[in-house]
Amino acid sequence: TVPPHTYFFWVDSIVRYNAMLVMTRAMPNLQQIYLEHIGHKYNDGEDPDEEEAVRTANWTTHDIGIISNFTKLRELSIDEVPMNGRYPFLFNFPLLQKLDLLHCIHLKWDLDMLDGLPLLKELDCTNGLCLTGNIRSLRVLKDTLEMVTIDRCRNVEGNLMDLADFPHLKKLKLG
Repeated sequence: TVPPHTYFFWVDSIVRYNAMLVMTRAMPNLQQIYLEHIGHKYNDGEDPDEEEAVRTANWTTHDIGIISNFTKLRELSIDEVPMNGRYPFLFNFPLLQKLDLLHCIHLKWDLDMLDGLPLLKELDCTNGLCLTGNIRSLRVLKDTLEMVTIDRCRNVEGNLMDLADFPHLKKLKLG
């Protein structure tokens, strides 16, 4: 048998999205989810970019909020998923250890929101055009962070030395 920590559900199609809906009841203890562009968009979040909302108004929409039912998530990867606005529930997984937010150009979030992920070890935000904040905010994760990538996120500021005393940090990429 496969150990439970290796279960990973990949959502890259409408069929798999629909399966994820069923899994919220059948497998609420799922620990790893990878969301990829499925040809449609997820519902707009709080404070959406108005131009993007108008551009995608006629697209088929799915509820991204269903992933909040997976309260035991340890890994969450969101890659090139059409999301527009703020989704605070994405930063409220107390067991999450790995978060990848890749090429989510209209996903609005701030580094301060990471305080809802107290066990986070790995963070990868690449091409997060709407990410804001100061890298000093990572200090709430000083005792857990091992790998950090914040690349092509032009609205992030701060001093690299704010991370100098992180005891477990093994890999850092700030671009």
